[in-house]
Amino acid sequence: MSVHSEIKKITTETLRKMKFDKEKITMLTAYDYTTAKMVDAGGVDSILIGDSAANVMAGFETTLPITLDQLIYHTQCVVRGVERALIVADLPFGSYQSNSEKALESAVRMMKEGGAHAIKIEGGVEIQKSIKKIINAGIPVMGHLGLTPQSIYQFGTYKVRAKEDAEAEKLLSDAKLLEDLGCFALVLEKIPAELAKKVSESISIPTIGIGAGPDCDGQVLVYQDMVGMNQGFSPKFLRRYLDLYTEITGAVSQYVKDVKAVDFPNKNESY
Repeated sequence: MSVHSEIKKITTETLRKMKFDKEKITMLTAYDYTTAKMVDAGGVDSILIGDSAANVMAGFETTLPITLDQLIYHTQCVVRGVERALIVADLPFGSYQSNSEKALESAVRMMKEGGAHAIKIEGGVEIQKSIKKIINAGIPVMGHLGLTPQSIYQFGTYKVRAKEDAEAEKLLSDAKLLEDLGCFALVLEKIPAELAKKVSESISIPTIGIGAGPDCDGQVLVYQDMVGMNQGFSPKFLRRYLDLYTEITGAVSQYVKDVKAVDFPNKNESY
């Protein structure tokens, strides 16, 4: 038996079962082959090719500029590095909001060209036609409620969402709608922990939180934030497991010194 045949791939059904069994779901972002390979080997359940690539890979201030073609490219890179994790890719701003036909076309491209196992889109009742059309075509959809970064200019801030009763009620209603439409899971971003707990208990599909407390069915973080590559970004919800910024800049600095001092390459490193 080959090594590959022994690897049990994570599917959308696996995540549903994990919620039922009360086993927490783990998710991290990846945008390239090398990172995806490491994240997958680390045992994460799901990998998200997030539109956050616009921030951490391209240096944009918001997620809005990244295109569908660019996210398809990042997804292709990730797919080649993954053997086990469920691969979910964001549809970027402008690729699904305007009409359901365009939404389906974008989702089909992400699955066919990108090789994703599922797609993620932001919003509730406002985009229900798009969600329905994509799901009816047999494409798994992960929803995203709370802070929806693609709507940043509408909100005007990255602060916690749904603190007021009316917005909290809409979020709960949207979560139930997404479940009814057939979404297999739901990301809850930057909402009060109590509300996230209520939503998680009210629906049968898994909830994956980011800044939404411990009672979601799983958690997601941006890989570069989690391993400390970014120093300027320090939201309350982020736990840094490494300080790679310091490690990497230190290694680069040492390399520069060694080359300048003609210490690298030495005799053993030369042919």
